[in-house]
Amino acid sequence: MNDVTNNQDKKYQSYIKKAWLIYALLTIVLIVILVLFVASDNEERFFFTIMPAAAAYVLRPTNRYLDKLIFKFTGMSRPTEND
Repeated sequence: MNDVTNNQDKKYQSYIKKAWLIYALLTIVLIVILVLFVASDNEERFFFTIMPAAAAYVLRPTNRYLDKLIFKFTGMSRPTEND
């Protein structure tokens, strides 16, 4: 029984890591688009490099929101802690 719980916990942790990876990649893609296609001078390039990363950090999703998204797309909820 403990093995099943441990396996579910590992699977859920892998989903969390994938969600954060997707969030980071979307932030990087946004930065690249802004720097390459929107910025017109070096000052704007610098601004568009730093500000989306700062905004992504400040507006990062909460664990509760990630739990909802993971449940929506995979059907798996966060394992309960039995300590």
